[in-house]
Amino acid sequence: MQKSFSDSYAAAGVDVTAGYESVELIKSHVKRTEIPGVIGSIGGFGGMFELGASDYKNPVLVSGTDGVGTKLKLAFLMDKHDTIGIDCVAMCVNDVACSGAKPLFFLDYIACGKNYPEKIEQIVKGVADGCVQAGCALVGGETAEHPGLMPDEEYDLAGFTVGIGEKDQLVSGENLKAGDALIGVASSGVHSNGFSLVRKVFDINEKTISKKYDELEKPLGEELLTPTRIYVKPLLKLMESVRVNAISHITGGGFYENVPRMLKDGFTAVIEKDKCFKMPVFELIQKVGNIPERDMYNTFNMGTGLVIAVDSDKADEAVSILDSCGEQAAVIGEIKAGEKGVELC
Repeated sequence: MQKSFSDSYAAAGVDVTAGYESVELIKSHVKRTEIPGVIGSIGGFGGMFELGASDYKNPVLVSGTDGVGTKLKLAFLMDKHDTIGIDCVAMCVNDVACSGAKPLFFLDYIACGKNYPEKIEQIVKGVADGCVQAGCALVGGETAEHPGLMPDEEYDLAGFTVGIGEKDQLVSGENLKAGDALIGVASSGVHSNGFSLVRKVFDINEKTISKKYDELEKPLGEELLTPTRIYVKPLLKLMESVRVNAISHITGGGFYENVPRMLKDGFTAVIEKDKCFKMPVFELIQKVGNIPERDMYNTFNMGTGLVIAVDSDKADEAVSILDSCGEQAAVIGEIKAGEKGVELC
């Protein structure tokens, strides 16, 4: 791209040479995400992946897209950009894995006020880290400068993933029944949802972001910026041995919005709060913000990032498998006949 430049475009706020520099800086990160099936490298007009490299009899593609939301504000304030990409990947691949699919590839989209190549490199490093954790390839993306639309120092980050699953092994909720055990899998923290409320509660700014609380082991900003946990590999390992009847990824809307999404009509998910994982950060948010418990469970994951339904006689085995994968898992409730929804008790 040595002959591609435009002084006039640069004067308008778009530096195409910075874009080329960014591409060069991220190539090593993209390279370490390669898996069988990847064709070519970044820089073309489309990312290519050969489905023939996957051994499925009746394959179904499962797609998902998401962003990071206002958690980005914390990255801006802390000038730390190398983990926010993990959040972006997690929000997409966890959703796809909830359908019983294995993520194959990922694409990112970065919109920025000004392209600072070193910052873009740090963002994509996080995306690549997330892809490695999920076992999928980063096959492309887009970085777009938006001068006049957003401040120079800010950016937005979104992603898109495609996964694959055997049609008769996908998790649709159709096998869900009364008596199924509900297994909770611990989160790593607030993950990537509810940050508009978090920022309001703590009045997040340059000073408060560094505040220390007795309840937290790390300063507030570090605690809140903890990357979203990626559950892909533990879920796939679990599904090799145990039939999973339904899965819910606890994201925006908390338990009350997400758990019903895994249910069929005529079934209620009964979850015992005392059996769920507790995290000091949520107790602190509730205390400082004087937030009703109902609102907390309707906004945050409250320490439980996944809820998984399995046959009751497979619950112990499922917990053991998840624990062996480095997760914290426990039986937190059961499925009962009743109105579709979730009951927290």
